[in-house]
Parts: sequence; structure tokens; C-alpha cells
Amino acid sequence: MGAEMARPTQERALRTRELIVLAAAEEFDRNGYAGAAITKILERAGVTAGALYFHFKSKQELALEVMNAQPQTVVPHLASRGLQRLVDLTLIWSRQLREDVLLRAGVRLAVEQGGFGVQNLNAYQNWQGIMTDCLQAAEEDGQLRPGVDPDRTATFVVGACTGVQLYAELRNGREDLTEQVVQMWQLLLPGVAVADLADRIDLNPERGNSRGAQPAMG
Repeated sequence: MGAEMARPTQERALRTRELIVLAAAEEFDRNGYAGAAITKILERAGVTAGALYFHFKSKQELALEVMNAQPQTVVPHLASRGLQRLVDLTLIWSRQLREDVLLRAGVRLAVEQGGFGVQNLNAYQNWQGIMTDCLQAAEEDGQLRPGVDPDRTATFVVGACTGVQLYAELRNGREDLTEQVVQMWQLLLPGVAVADLADRIDLNPERGNSRGAQPAMG
């Protein structure tokens, strides 16, 4: 009986937390960390200050939650493997940056974090870990050129994606980010993939449709 009563309470608490995180993401995306007001977050979420501070001790802690949630908006939609999975990951990410406020806010906060007294690499390291897994699978499947190290390559791809999206944001609000990611892979794949595979990796921008990345390359 006690467990049955506790379940709705836990579900309400989880839902409240999700509402707060989404409202915070909308506020951080619009105004950045410095310009985001707790009162506006409360208003967007429709919760009390007590509810917010039950889940998060400070605005900084809330910002870290948003910042480190980035991969959750992309990874669950992937179904491919190896190098194709890695490419799909970046194509979906490039599209979701224009569509998903949680991802967009997380990216903005990761870039701005020094301005609010944080030096947290978790978001970048999470991406690096996911990409390393893709590259290790590619290595197991014989997709990588000799000497290509999965961890070092993943580190480079994280940095390359960070730079590409920053430049695209400044140039045109990320309107052509997916196309820029495709061009990035056209340059990188010949140095990473074995010769007979590089031209068979599907770089169709439509794979950036988060519901459309299907199994490929085995």
C-alpha cells in the first residue's frame, strides 16, 4: 500500500523536475546564464520557488543540469553502428540544435560557463565517450585505417563540432549547420575510414531527421 501511494508522488516530483529543467532551458537559451531570472523560470514552469529549490540548490546547479543533458536529446534516436553511427550522431545533433531548446541551451551554457564561474567538462566528455564507443565499434568491424585511435579521434571530432557550430551560429544562426557538418565529414572520412568504406558512408543530410537514422553499414 505504501509503495502504491509513493509512486504517484515520485511521478509528480519527476514531472515537476522536468518542467523546471525545460523552463530553465528556454530561459537560458533566450537570455544566457547572466540574463536568466529565477522568477522567469518559475513563471515558465508554473511552480513555486520551494518546488524549484527542492530539486536544485541554485541557478548554477540548474544550469549544470541543462548543460549536461545534451546527449539525451540525440543518442536515443540512433540505430546505426560504427562510423555511420558517429556520422548520424553529428547530423542529428546539427538539426536538433535548431529544433530542441534543451540541446541548444545546453550548448550555449557549455560555451558560456566560464562567465558564471564554472569549468565543467562533463558535457564535452559525455560526447567524447559516446563518440569513442562509435569509433571502437568501427575499429572492431575493420572500418578504421591503421593507426587511427578511437579516443583521440573522438576528442578531435568533439572539438571540430564545437567550432563548426559556433561559426555557423555567428554566420547565419546555424541555418546551414547540417551542410557544414557534411562538409566536415567529407574532409575527415578519407583520413579515418578504410578506403573502400569512406565513399559508402551515407552523408545524406536527411539522416539528420532524428526519427530517420536507420541501421546502416552493419
